[in-house]
Amino acid sequence: MTAAGVDVGAVLAAMADPTRRQLLDVLVEAGRASATTLAGRLPVSRQAVVKHLRVLEDAGLVAGVRAGREVLYSAHTEPLDASARWLADRAAAWDRRLAALKRAAEQGG
Repeated sequence: MTAAGVDVGAVLAAMADPTRRQLLDVLVEAGRASATTLAGRLPVSRQAVVKHLRVLEDAGLVAGVRAGREVLYSAHTEPLDASARWLADRAAAWDRRLAALKRAAEQGG
């Protein structure tokens, strides 16, 4: 499943975990932060944060840039926006199908 070059499946899988959702929220609020800083704001270890950041990075939701000895991460919201548009398109298609089915049932019965 892709939408505008975004792997919607990877985005949805990444966002399925509540810790990753919380991590992304904190990162959006902070702008840029290191894994150590993020771990200080969440009830998980730095190692767990790094693993979650890797999943978010693979989904295109965060990007890390080396700054000296640290890697600073920032959120990228376009994959979420593209995934939301894809989901809305699927919902609209199902709504149209269900409306057509309802019309057919009402006319035939």
